Amino acid sequence: MTVAAIMTELKSLGDPKIKSILQKHGVREPLFGVRIADMKPIQKKIKKDYQLAKDLYATGNADAMYLAGLIADDEKMTKKDLQTWVEQALSHNICDYTVPWVAAGSPHGYALALEWIDAKEEHIAAAGWGTLGCWVSLKADKDLDLPALKNLVSRVAKTIHTAPNRVRYVMNNFIISVGAYVTPLTKEAIATAGKIGEVTVDMNGTCCKVPDAKEYIGKIEARGSLGKKKKMVKC
Repeated sequence: MTVAAIMTELKSLGDPKIKSILQKHGVREPLFGVRIADMKPIQKKIKKDYQLAKDLYATGNADAMYLAGLIADDEKMTKKDLQTWVEQALSHNICDYTVPWVAAGSPHGYALALEWIDAKEEHIAAAGWGTLGCWVSLKADKDLDLPALKNLVSRVAKTIHTAPNRVRYVMNNFIISVGAYVTPLTKEAIATAGKIGEVTVDMNGTCCKVPDAKEYIGKIEARGSLGKKKKMVKC
């Protein structure tokens, strides 16, 4: 499939109601308003395509950028590719999910995430914490730098309440990911979540809520799923 053909199909799938919902959730123009479920048949046809994913992302259309993440060949993504993507990830769904998913699946995710979390730009910092959360959910504990992760958990405890709005949300998710997927640090994550307490994030009037990290990890523990790594994070 070509970029032009895909853009035509995405446009035909656009729904003004979905577009309005997405915009309330921080997705920026241009976009058509395509349901993720309606992108899946396109993803299924393409599967993975490194260059096509880059070309779709470069259109700047939020629907196309999201689809680009779904079909990206993560292992082929270079540091330059990922840096370009994160700089252009102005929509919440792209900086919180698309870029972290692809970065975590690449060989460069962890190193780039450590750079991104220091960025002044809110969307880049959010993508950095999102990437770290995805990274720990995918990688075996033996392949993780546990002391470094412990330091990052401490950093969240000290800075989450003064971090930019969207960064607070993703930092909270990072604590949940560490607690859920890195069992040597589960107790540390739960204790940190208790210290942090309620995390306030402006959700722009939507019904979305910030999950209680301590409670969330507790539910995962109750169903016996602690430490069960993911095979993939894209959805």
